[in-house]
Amino acid sequence: MTYKFACLNSISPIGLKNFNNKYEQVSDPSEANGLLVRSASLHDMEFSDSLYAIARAGAGVNNIPLTKCAEKGIVVFNTPGANANGVKELVFAGMLLAARDIVGGVDWVRDNCSDENIAKVAEKEKKKFAGTELQGKKLGIIGLGAIGVIVANAAVNLGMDVYGYDPYVSVDSAWHLSRKITHVLNVDDIYKNCDFITIHVPLLDSTRHMIDKKAVSMMKKGVILINMARDQLVDEEAVVAAIEAGKVRRYVSDFPNSTVSGKKGCITTPHLGASTEESEINCAKMAVDELKDYLENGNIKNSVNYPSCDMGVCTAGGRVGIFHKNQPSMITQFTQILGASDVNIAGMANKSRKEVAYTLIDFDSPADKKLVEQLAQVNGVYRVRIIK
Repeated sequence: MTYKFACLNSISPIGLKNFNNKYEQVSDPSEANGLLVRSASLHDMEFSDSLYAIARAGAGVNNIPLTKCAEKGIVVFNTPGANANGVKELVFAGMLLAARDIVGGVDWVRDNCSDENIAKVAEKEKKKFAGTELQGKKLGIIGLGAIGVIVANAAVNLGMDVYGYDPYVSVDSAWHLSRKITHVLNVDDIYKNCDFITIHVPLLDSTRHMIDKKAVSMMKKGVILINMARDQLVDEEAVVAAIEAGKVRRYVSDFPNSTVSGKKGCITTPHLGASTEESEINCAKMAVDELKDYLENGNIKNSVNYPSCDMGVCTAGGRVGIFHKNQPSMITQFTQILGASDVNIAGMANKSRKEVAYTLIDFDSPADKKLVEQLAQVNGVYRVRIIK
């Protein structure tokens, strides 16, 4: 079987090389079984019945309609951790730019480059750009996922006193955290005590404007805020007002907009977090591998709208994937249909995630369309896909 894929943004060709001769790239997304995307918005896109999966070569998925995709049985993947090092390095670049007023110093040199005595004058002027060091300062990290963890560990190695807040920290993240990091249970402790604060959480309704006027009011005078996650996590109008009032020393953001661009005390970069050659390659490779394993085997890993589910390579006669609501008696109904059709189940996995669930079933014989049609008629089923 040949699978078709389309790229809605520029995707690293090194990553695309992971596709083998079972895959064909097409220019028309409506023909594709899988889509690869970075920043293109899919909210107004009509999805064809042939589309099975979307892979976001990056972490954020606010450009993809997750609920709509879930109800159509379209799995949405992202690539957590693939660009983490690129973002981590930009976080520290932002901290240094803010702490040392490097931007102001560079601008001064540019403005005075025609002065023959610039070297002598610089010795007098440099005190205007004097800053502080990172060593010994308190860094608060909100969100200890793939990026937050490596930022925390690197900060420890730079001699910073690191505080981390994440009520949902995973076991994997906890294992990788340095023992020198203080895990706080209340985010207010970070606001009140830290000289630098960096945020690394997804943009959700619950995290929108997480750093608001009240949060800023609790912070130490002269605090430096770093935001390489999403601009809407921060009430930026409140932060700009706090800079003007002398409360906040610098705000570093990777998201230029009319609120912060060019404003005093704001250092804004043009969304450079994952814009490294290495990050783009890593994201593309992971996205391709996720698509391949799902299209060929029905396995789900790193999905943002369906649960993880892995039954390995299908060695049985047939396999189907069933997307359905997470409600009672679904498995009973599936097995009753299979039993009435005299189909023997060779293996089964059922996983749920909030309102949705995914069931993989292996058969001794190849799955046939008539059986799939019967399964699709069960109330609460979104989609049934023949994998083998």
